[in-house]
Amino acid sequence: MRTYDAVVVGAGQAGLSASYHLRRLGLDHVVLDADATAGGAWQHRWDSLTMHDVHGVAALPDSAAPAGDAGRANVVVPAYFAAYEREHDLPVLRPVAVETVEDGPDDLLVVRAGARSWTARTLVNATGTWRRPFVPRYPGTETFRGEQWHTVAFPGPEHFRGRRVVVVGGGASAVQHLGELAPVTDTFWVTRREPVWRSDDFTPDRGREAVALVEERVRRGLPPASVVSVTGLALRPQEQEAARLGAYERHPMFLAVEPDGVRMPDGTLEPADAILWATGFRPAVAHLAPLHLRSELGGIRLDGTTAVADQRVQLVGYGPSASTIGANRAGRVAARSVQRYLTSAQSRSSAASS
Repeated sequence: MRTYDAVVVGAGQAGLSASYHLRRLGLDHVVLDADATAGGAWQHRWDSLTMHDVHGVAALPDSAAPAGDAGRANVVVPAYFAAYEREHDLPVLRPVAVETVEDGPDDLLVVRAGARSWTARTLVNATGTWRRPFVPRYPGTETFRGEQWHTVAFPGPEHFRGRRVVVVGGGASAVQHLGELAPVTDTFWVTRREPVWRSDDFTPDRGREAVALVEERVRRGLPPASVVSVTGLALRPQEQEAARLGAYERHPMFLAVEPDGVRMPDGTLEPADAILWATGFRPAVAHLAPLHLRSELGGIRLDGTTAVADQRVQLVGYGPSASTIGANRAGRVAARSVQRYLTSAQSRSSAASS
């Protein structure tokens, strides 16, 4: 069986960046992607999300980012990723849904997907979070007569026209959904904590400070936090109408869900036709469980992109690198870390045989 220098799991921005740098270093690798087509999580985002909304994406290594701010993000970005794969002849196999990564003989790793398997000396995990949406548990959720949606399946604002929508969550997705929904329907915003609004400009220095704080969490082995939880929230020009309509009047989290609405802490029932859970995602790393990477604090402790518990494993698109800019840098760091590990392993093997 062929033994690769590295297997990359996931072909989003971080995975493609890692593959590009592994190829430049001359390392034999394969990229396994669960989707049938190129585009990573971007191909699954809602139709109303435009490139203007996301302010573009960072360019992949040795490439120019998509021009302009027009077009649906779930069309523009996948086309860009597909062209990048072709241009750089990246070794992507799809659809391959990796189920487990486990120890093999001779300090190798075995990556399994159904009846298929790949053997490698190292692993670069680039699975991101999109496949693991998080919905908190609240009493009575199953009794609600209306619709419940998560950001991952947001059908667009027109779907909710004329309905009263409770939007749950204090992050950027909630702010954006409110911005789209408020002009077409009645909204009611609830969060567990008071939102932190950013009043100053988001400068590169502020961005670096935010990333550093998230990096510190994963260095300690804590579950990663989102960058926006550190930077704070800001309204974009397209959300000013929603602000004028009062959409960003925040209310405390409800205590329970009832058939016709949500029960608030003061005992009142807020009627609702739909609940939109903009409650984020968790890292999609269940396939790594056999390697026992988690720390006692619940996260995977990293040194750069290297898992402290197993130096054969690199994590990109995890914690501070869960952004298009951070993913590019993480891909480069991971590829170099793979090269260092392989060089060190080879030296140890030579010393043992001499």
